[in-house]
Amino acid sequence: MSGEDDVRTVRAGRRTVEVHRSEKVLFPGDGGTKEYTKGDLVDYYRSVAPFMLPHLRGRPLMLERHPDGLGGPKFMQKNTPDSYPDWVTRVEVPKEGGTVCHTVCDDTATLVLLADQASLTLHRWLSRVGRLDRPDRMVFDLDPAEEDFGQVREAAWLLGELLDELKLPSALMTTGSRGLHVIVPLNGHHDFDEVREFARDVADTLAAAHPARLTTAARKKDRGDRLYLDVQRNAYAQTAVVPFTVRARPGAPVAVPIDWTELDDPDVDARRWTIADAVDQARTNPWAGVLDRGRALGPARRRLNALGGKGT
Repeated sequence: MSGEDDVRTVRAGRRTVEVHRSEKVLFPGDGGTKEYTKGDLVDYYRSVAPFMLPHLRGRPLMLERHPDGLGGPKFMQKNTPDSYPDWVTRVEVPKEGGTVCHTVCDDTATLVLLADQASLTLHRWLSRVGRLDRPDRMVFDLDPAEEDFGQVREAAWLLGELLDELKLPSALMTTGSRGLHVIVPLNGHHDFDEVREFARDVADTLAAAHPARLTTAARKKDRGDRLYLDVQRNAYAQTAVVPFTVRARPGAPVAVPIDWTELDDPDVDARRWTIADAVDQARTNPWAGVLDRGRALGPARRRLNALGGKGT
């Protein structure tokens, strides 16, 4: 810390990054939740960087920024500000009528810089620079009708069993919010339309087998008390929360990878881990080997069709 401006210099890999107003409260405490400052956020992201960066490198980001903490306004940032240092990786992405210059977080220094900018939550593309139209991840978002993690747990097991039948590896992540993400590694040979169609057919197949418990209805009024199998993130320029990112909720919960064997632990729910203990979970390496080799969807499509799933 130095001077009246409250500027703290943080070493991050080969670089140093200035953190401003590190004592600013971003997560106010209230009875059952702990207070966390911007300095706490910076320290967390710097410590979790070795585990988080493999999920960030080469991917355009959308940043959820809360400059005045949870109680203030938030905004979603796609364009990289001109004020960011030259060493921050950027990628120009075409859009209707122009381009968007997305930030790409390739190193610890960038992660610390984003924390200094009060970027609480990092949302990533499912594809990488150089092959932006070819995702290497497929995501199923298990969104409960209410705050019912038992419903989420049950849906995850059903989806996991179906993916096993399709011989697709899958990784499980708490969202830090209400549900779970089930993530399937792909080989990057399919475009977003193919991936989204396949994910939708998997979800429709599962919902048809369990119509009282699961739904793929996009409109909330059509879901009733059923869990929503959301596959909408599997589209060009859509994003999903990054593993180990902090969520903008009281207590600073974190989206954390877990092993399938942890799913039945009664202490595990969507907000089980926070910035206080997420690094401990990261060190257990719950996704060891799961995402290393992406799969093609052709064989899985044939197996799904044989099960009575959609498609030809």
